[in-house]
Amino acid sequence: MAMGGNHLSREGYEKLAKELEHLKTVKRRALSKAIGDARAHGDISENAEYDSAKDAQGLNEKRIFELENKLASAQILDNDNISSDEVLIGATVKLKDLKGGSEIIYTIVSEDEADYSNGKISISSPVGSGLMHHKVGDSVEIKVPAGVLKYKVLSIER
Repeated sequence: MAMGGNHLSREGYEKLAKELEHLKTVKRRALSKAIGDARAHGDISENAEYDSAKDAQGLNEKRIFELENKLASAQILDNDNISSDEVLIGATVKLKDLKGGSEIIYTIVSEDEADYSNGKISISSPVGSGLMHHKVGDSVEIKVPAGVLKYKVLSIER
């Protein structure tokens, strides 16, 4: 598997596909209507409402383009044939904080799926990239803006 590719879990892929569908249907129609409504308010050369609606439409089309490209090039992670003896994208890692003694569980995901509040950290974050390719029993030191984190890898699951 080429690193840096666009890897998504099936759940992540479906979430982006749903967002794309919403942007192409519901949001596109709403923005089109907003532009029509603003145009109906007269002179569009000095119409902030019209400019704002056109800007929102441009941003929506840009996001649609980005999502279409992302989904077209996405490789869906199939956990069945990915090794679970080292930390790779898609792995759920149980760590022991060697400074505080607490246990932490993170799932390593693509940037698009990162959700820190749910324990999903991006492969490109300092902790996510610092854990890559480590095995159970490894002690890992990760430099972060606030200093150095020290973890011991307790388990790796998929």
